[in-house]
Amino acid sequence: MEPRLNIITLGVKDLKISHHFYTEILAWKPHSSTNEGISFFKLNGLFLSLYQEEKLAEDVGVNPEGKGFKKFSLAYNTRSEKEVDDLIASLKSKGVKIVKYPEKAFWGGYSSYFSDPDDNLWEVAFNPFLELDENGNVV
Repeated sequence: MEPRLNIITLGVKDLKISHHFYTEILAWKPHSSTNEGISFFKLNGLFLSLYQEEKLAEDVGVNPEGKGFKKFSLAYNTRSEKEVDDLIASLKSKGVKIVKYPEKAFWGGYSSYFSDPDDNLWEVAFNPFLELDENGNVV
């Protein structure tokens, strides 16, 4: 298997609410293949999709009643600590739930966490050990 990732699919409770969050709050443009049953967003070389959690569980063949900590987070890396602060301040002003405010991290960087309407955790971090190219891709 090649070491790559093409699509991250998040199971969501209410597709309209989640679609609104990603398009209006985060200001992401939906991909043309988005329809009333699924939302797609083209990221840096991969897609994020939003899909009704019951339908996703049915497709996988598991119980949709998962509870508690999801044991993963998604990360958005920045080019500076100030960019972390500015982005978190902007999200807070839009009513986004900030789970952890920006602070120096034990691993030598600077990070914060917010959550989407389904409590998926997004880390916003400046990692001085990772270089980003002009498109925001890790080099």
